Amino acid sequence: MHARLTEFDLHLFNEGKHYALYHKFGAHLASEGGQSGTRFAVWAPNATSVSVVGPFNAWDGRANPMRPCQSSGVWELFVADVGVGNEYKYEIKSRNGALFLKADPVGFAMQLRPGNCSVVSDLSGYEWSDDAWLQRRAACNPLRTPISIYELHLGSWQHVAGRSPPFLTWAEAAERVIPYVLEQGFTHIELIGVAEHPLDASWGYQVVGYFAPTSRHGSPQDFMCFVDRCHQAGLGVLLDWVPAHFPKDAHGLAEFDGTALYEHADPRQGEHRDWGTHIFNYGRHEVRNFLIANALYWLDYYHLDGLRVDAVASMLYLDYSREAGDWLPNRNGGRENLEAIEFLREFNTVAHGQYPGLLTIAEESTAFPGVTTPVHAGGLGFNFKWNMGWMNDTLRYFAKDPVHRSFEHGLITFSFMYAWSENFILPISHDEVVHGKRSLLDKMPGDQWQQRANYRLFVGFMMAHPGKKLLFMGQEWGQWAEWSEARSLDWHLLAEANHRGLQRLVRDLNRICLHRASLHGSDADRNGFRWIDLHNSAESLFAFLRLATAPDAGEPLVCLFNGTPIPRNDYWVGVPRAGRYTVIMDTDAEIYGGSGYRSQTDLYTVERPCHGLPFALRVQMPPLAALLLEPHDG
Repeated sequence: MHARLTEFDLHLFNEGKHYALYHKFGAHLASEGGQSGTRFAVWAPNATSVSVVGPFNAWDGRANPMRPCQSSGVWELFVADVGVGNEYKYEIKSRNGALFLKADPVGFAMQLRPGNCSVVSDLSGYEWSDDAWLQRRAACNPLRTPISIYELHLGSWQHVAGRSPPFLTWAEAAERVIPYVLEQGFTHIELIGVAEHPLDASWGYQVVGYFAPTSRHGSPQDFMCFVDRCHQAGLGVLLDWVPAHFPKDAHGLAEFDGTALYEHADPRQGEHRDWGTHIFNYGRHEVRNFLIANALYWLDYYHLDGLRVDAVASMLYLDYSREAGDWLPNRNGGRENLEAIEFLREFNTVAHGQYPGLLTIAEESTAFPGVTTPVHAGGLGFNFKWNMGWMNDTLRYFAKDPVHRSFEHGLITFSFMYAWSENFILPISHDEVVHGKRSLLDKMPGDQWQQRANYRLFVGFMMAHPGKKLLFMGQEWGQWAEWSEARSLDWHLLAEANHRGLQRLVRDLNRICLHRASLHGSDADRNGFRWIDLHNSAESLFAFLRLATAPDAGEPLVCLFNGTPIPRNDYWVGVPRAGRYTVIMDTDAEIYGGSGYRSQTDLYTVERPCHGLPFALRVQMPPLAALLLEPHDG
């Protein structure tokens, strides 16, 4: 049971500092005068009246009018005999006399379309069993930790035959998803489409219920249990969070009290025309408070391990996707959205301060400086940023016919010019396998054998490149078709040995990264990388070292890549120390569907300077392949 709003609550909210507002706003079970019921609170400062309506009062706005709380803009009411499962909305009367219905911005559960009602929900009582996980998380340094993320849209990962709609429940997901992702060697699941959204085809980025886990997969407690079971199994859970924009649905945040409340009134500031959505007014205290409290709510009630913040670039720039004259400069005459920048800094400061070990990840596609620099040092304060430059360049390179790759060598090497300017995640996300972009496997040139070989080379390069990793579901075994939110992944392809081979390759590469500090401990340390063969564009060969740096210990890894279908026999490559080198990964191995060309297990150095290093190995480089070599004594 929750107490009524106090003057201090209202003061904090109007100041933008009520970070736990979800304990007071929304619908909370309560009792007054010996009667049980629900207390409602909502912000609608420009309304002339607000009522709670639902089936319990025949949707009659005269039955339960709310009371304004001083001059705060907040309305409050206790309604007896309303409890868990009751549907409700707010009937709002605007200053011009219009009446309309709105869902609760801080509602903890929602109906699906077409009703789109908020639903009274009790979030208390779940007994968590993840204390050990949370303690380990708090002590972890994510920059030196293996992170390989499986991006998951549960609504289309797998469908249940004969069920309408065919979505898995969270309980079914725990039984199927968790063991699969663990077996594949991923360390985290990143969930998209969790916050309630009215349209299935929106992928979940058109959020209406910011505080409501979608009812497509079960109750809020069901979602808590899923996260808990992930933690008990050793999996982190990240959530795609969407503070950049919101849809114009009539029951949502748009013109919530008859005015531009959460958004800017001027469409040059308040509208994303590309997406048909509104932009939050980050300069308004209560709006910033709503968003930061929303982030903390997911971390508090659902124990999430991190938030991937969607569309950060669109937040940072006032002229994002706008023509000249269609945007307003900031107070200094510039294009930066100063209010959004301060909001992101406040979000990161508060979230990291309250939740040690939390990951915050920016989807940011520009060269905005300091995205992963701490706030106290002048940055935005994120842990990681998606490396969209690496993604674009690398996919362009691999889409080329190998005969042309010698002219595009810079697409491979350029990312190393800025690989340590931020703390990066290398993403192959859902955005890259939709809207005619084709699936990862289908992007590759050549016949089907060459496409699979190019895929194997690509994944080998991705796993060896500095930066944490992210793959969207279905790409781990080479789905041919583009992703569609309307259907299940093509699991039947795993009946074919070639697809099982790609799946095994991703699993083995993930495990190599997981257990070798040279591949995960120095992702953010330029001392953990050294070029061996940088300039061999003529043969489309390239090679580098990955090195463990203090305080980690570990052997260096020699990473070799052949970007053509021509085997490179007797390829001499420099190495830092003498002795035996073992091939711990050959993406051309027969177990992955490769040719097994001149398969090698152990190679021995000769004392011969090569590539600026004192020793050399003679390697038989398979076609379209990556090799990882590790030194061993003896």
